[in-house]
Amino acid sequence: MNLQYFDYKYSFPLESGASLPGFRLAYTTRGTLNRNADTNEPTNVVWICHALTGNADAGDWWSGMVGHGKYFDPEKDFIVCANVIGSCYGSTGPLSINPATGIPYHHDFPALTIRDMVSAMDLLRQELNIETIDTCIGGSVGGEQAIEWAILQPNLIKNLILIASGAVASPWCIAFNEAQRMAIEADPTWCERRDDAGIAGMKAARAMAMISYRNYDTYGFTQALDNNEQLDGYKAASYQRYQGDKLADRFNAFTYWTLSKVMDSHNVGRNRGSILNALAQVKARTLVVGIRSDLLFPPTEQQFLARHIPDATYEEIDSLYGHDGFLIEFRPLATLIRKWKAANTAKTTVVASLKSNP
Repeated sequence: MNLQYFDYKYSFPLESGASLPGFRLAYTTRGTLNRNADTNEPTNVVWICHALTGNADAGDWWSGMVGHGKYFDPEKDFIVCANVIGSCYGSTGPLSINPATGIPYHHDFPALTIRDMVSAMDLLRQELNIETIDTCIGGSVGGEQAIEWAILQPNLIKNLILIASGAVASPWCIAFNEAQRMAIEADPTWCERRDDAGIAGMKAARAMAMISYRNYDTYGFTQALDNNEQLDGYKAASYQRYQGDKLADRFNAFTYWTLSKVMDSHNVGRNRGSILNALAQVKARTLVVGIRSDLLFPPTEQQFLARHIPDATYEEIDSLYGHDGFLIEFRPLATLIRKWKAANTAKTTVVASLKSNP
């Protein structure tokens, strides 16, 4: 697995009306691409869409699902994962050099949407000569990309798997994101044009985010009091600071700000008449997975997707870890996907038998 780069050298229009003067996407592939001997169509492409602070190496942030002997296995699958535009793991983002000025974009990086991200990934797909994606999967913001792609290109994806995601950013989600941006704004360095501007504010923002990614029971179980005599030094407090410091070691406030705004923009119904009209356009066989304890994208959002995507299947997993369960509960998740695909295979076999023996 090597990090590779796709450079698009033409003006790239954005949904906002602005444009990028080209862009770079960092991506990885694992495994060997197989093609149907008769049609030459790819048969084993698995495209994994990453979440907010993820990168192009799905085997890094989703090691329970991706790798040798895992559910998505390069011995049988051709696995693609691209770092989205706006991110900071090799793709064009706020710290990239603006060709018009010769210095990093910083605050001047244009506003992006989920649809822009997917349009960029689709150009990479074309560069890789992939005409069909067997399975497109994503959790959280990754699921937002996957559903948007299935609407933009209805005939591209055969199997669509959406985990802990929704059709539109909820006011609840937007409120969490705005509170985090307020923390970044409160950092006195945020107004400065330097790569580490706003980093202390981003640490506080990440600590806020963790509360939405987990839940009451998660903290009660993992950050319990050491003893009944404590007056300070609480595990929960140090955990919040640890999470902020951990993100600051690998991220920057400009990217965090940009991607949180991207989350806010998610609405599959925009310029498509309605959300229901947009979801009705999905042709992929679809599995929607909710997490019972998810506070940020509660199961009602996944149930809505499953009700309005034609012939979609809804399943739910339980997890102590709330929204982050999609990154952690790989065993029950793999079991659900395996069961769903087996049912689809059996259904396809029955249909084919009926056609050949009317």
